[in-house]
Amino acid sequence: MGLQHGKFSSAKRANVVMLGLDSAGKSTLLYKLRYKDTFLTMPTIGFNVDMIEVGKDFTLTFWDVGGQKKMRELWSNFLEDTDGLLFVVDSSDKHRLEESRREFELILKNDSLKNVPVVVLANKQDLPGALNAEEITRRFKMKKHCSDRNWYVQPCCATTGEGLAEALQRVATFARQYKSKETFSTLKEL
Repeated sequence: MGLQHGKFSSAKRANVVMLGLDSAGKSTLLYKLRYKDTFLTMPTIGFNVDMIEVGKDFTLTFWDVGGQKKMRELWSNFLEDTDGLLFVVDSSDKHRLEESRREFELILKNDSLKNVPVVVLANKQDLPGALNAEEITRRFKMKKHCSDRNWYVQPCCATTGEGLAEALQRVATFARQYKSKETFSTLKEL
């Protein structure tokens, strides 16, 4: 099965879905990763797609999906064939933290995301009162909800780019491991 599907050629690419509430900073993060620049972004209606090379031989395709309420109903359509989830949280917005956590828990229950590695970006660390990575880990009950997968919480700031290189490496490493496991199980089925 795996051979004719080009499973092996695709081992050099991975799909990463980027989710989070509107205004969490997803598009800004993506621009910053891609162009090392900050753009003024509008709320994403629909989605952005961007490919980023990590190292010489690995390309990540990021699907940055809008986070407004009406868009969230469509999130599950983007989860097929995902090798990593990047969930972006506005760490300074305490009012919407609960809402963000609920959406996160909901999305993790999706069958397409079973065992898929998760990196949570605790964004907007530059703002006063922003919760740190430990606090986000605790509030999002990461240990409980992600016990069946690789996960990491990365503090970052989209506008300065702080923490983004680390986040990208982490996502790439997780996605690579996840894909090689996938390829391995395909091989066993052959």
